[in-house]
Amino acid sequence: MSPELDKIDYKILRLLQGDGRMGNAEIAKRVNVSAATCHRRTQRLFAEGYIKNVRAQITPDKVDRGALVMVGVVLDRSTPESFGAFEAACRKLPFILDCHLVAGDFDYFLKIRVRDMADFNHLHGDQLIALPGVRQTRTFFVMKEVVDNAPLAF
Repeated sequence: MSPELDKIDYKILRLLQGDGRMGNAEIAKRVNVSAATCHRRTQRLFAEGYIKNVRAQITPDKVDRGALVMVGVVLDRSTPESFGAFEAACRKLPFILDCHLVAGDFDYFLKIRVRDMADFNHLHGDQLIALPGVRQTRTFFVMKEVVDNAPLAF
């Protein structure tokens, strides 16, 4: 446990992680503190960066983004400038959900949601391989999502 947080703070974090729409009164009841105390603690957790944001998780199939694709990317150079240019370009592409610098055979892994394989083929040919410094990509179509966006364990 972090020395800055106590058991009540961790309970608040777990509750909000499970249901970001849970109201202050319900959280206060579940952690056994007053509503005012709970509100102050929750505001502090936001202010100190323990909670980045609260947002809705959209069901991909409902918005025609049912295909999940992981893409391994190898850049032509391993320099801070090439990494910076690649990362800046990735931040501008709304179909890239996650971009991670990794160790191993690839430089980056991208998590992408698209309509279908044809949609991905279009994005790949027009935008992904045109990203700065891309030498090679390797595509993995996800067959089944076993665990996705699981809550942090602490």
